[in-house]
Amino acid sequence: MTSPILSIIIISYNTRDMTLACLASVYAQTQTPFEVIVVDNASSDGSADAIAAAYPQATVLAETHNHGFAGAHHIAMPHVTAPWVLLLNPDTLVLDGALDKLLAFAKERPAAGIWGGRTVYADGTLNPYSCWGRMTLWSLFCRTSGLTGVFPKSAVFNPEAFGDWPRDTVREVDIVAGCLFLLTRQTWDDLSGLDPIFHMYGEEADLCLRAKGQGMQPTVTPTATIVHYGAASETVQADKVVRLLAAKAELIKRHFSPATRGLGRHLLRFWPLSRALALSVVRREKAGEWYQVWARRAEWQDGFAPDIKSVATLGGQPPRPPGI
Repeated sequence: MTSPILSIIIISYNTRDMTLACLASVYAQTQTPFEVIVVDNASSDGSADAIAAAYPQATVLAETHNHGFAGAHHIAMPHVTAPWVLLLNPDTLVLDGALDKLLAFAKERPAAGIWGGRTVYADGTLNPYSCWGRMTLWSLFCRTSGLTGVFPKSAVFNPEAFGDWPRDTVREVDIVAGCLFLLTRQTWDDLSGLDPIFHMYGEEADLCLRAKGQGMQPTVTPTATIVHYGAASETVQADKVVRLLAAKAELIKRHFSPATRGLGRHLLRFWPLSRALALSVVRREKAGEWYQVWARRAEWQDGFAPDIKSVATLGGQPPRPPGI
């Protein structure tokens, strides 16, 4: 048996068929010695049993509690034995040796610290959500004012999404998406990994921004391309946006300067209202969801509760997720 060079962590939640297809693509398309660790977040669709039966060589951790995306990775990490760690979404398919190519790219660009690739939808068209620019006062203003919606392909008015850049070149970015996210075990340990205070959304942004604060420069390559379907375990739109905005509010608290933090929070707070007002004119059936998000602003506008322990409040030591 060759010792694994790459540990692949997959967090599963009611995505049995997609996770099985993802694993089939990993085993078919990867030559680098690797191990697979699947954390099942208390699925109700038989995911854990099906995965363990189909892939007995994988480590399957069947949890009875949903720890969220970040918390589940802290459950997986004690089982990691390789020097390289890949976070891979269950709703993905590995194409054309993508993981081998991503690892080779990382070895060529060690200063990046975090590496990602290119994602496409099932039909081969670009899925642009493999990386992001950081949130700023300007990007928040563009989103809240509607400029991002009017000019979605503009790098000026849609800077977080890089305008219409087709992800076809190597590029340093602020944030690598967690669907395809490579780093070393040493970097994970040095940064204390994903912060479990982010139950869903924002966790990879926080980690990347902390990495940048340590001099790293996350980078993506088009040579590592995978299918990413997206939102496979998320069904309620208003609930999704509430969680997303809570994460964004927390990112503002942590990563904006004291001089810009207050204005940033105000711009974020009024984004769902401006969206609802705009949609009430052009797509009235969609406006209701955004009015719901605005009505629930007490749930998200201040980020996460201050009494929740996090990497930031524990001096860099990741908290033990509940239920372990």
